[in-house]
Amino acid sequence: MSDDIRIYVEEAPGQRRELEAPTDMGLSLMELLKANDYPIQATCGGMALCATCHVEVLAGPAIPEPSDDEWAMLDTLPVLHETSRLSCQIRLAPRLDGLVVRVAG
Repeated sequence: MSDDIRIYVEEAPGQRRELEAPTDMGLSLMELLKANDYPIQATCGGMALCATCHVEVLAGPAIPEPSDDEWAMLDTLPVLHETSRLSCQIRLAPRLDGLVVRVAG
């Protein structure tokens, strides 16, 4: 039985790329996106201190609410969407299978 899930990245309206992601390594969505050559800077290394891994969650399963630290960073963005998140704060887990995101930019 595989521990992989599928995450979809909307690259253009109606165009989604499917990424397979392991759930047994403790990876974040940011690490998955960087490994697949998406333009994620992550200058703070995943500490929720820079907001350079900003994504929009478009569809899929519910994910935990942002922490106070994540909200504080999201609040510094020039363009904030209702579904904005820091990808470094989203841990890949089986419950995220089918998540659809767009890299904000």
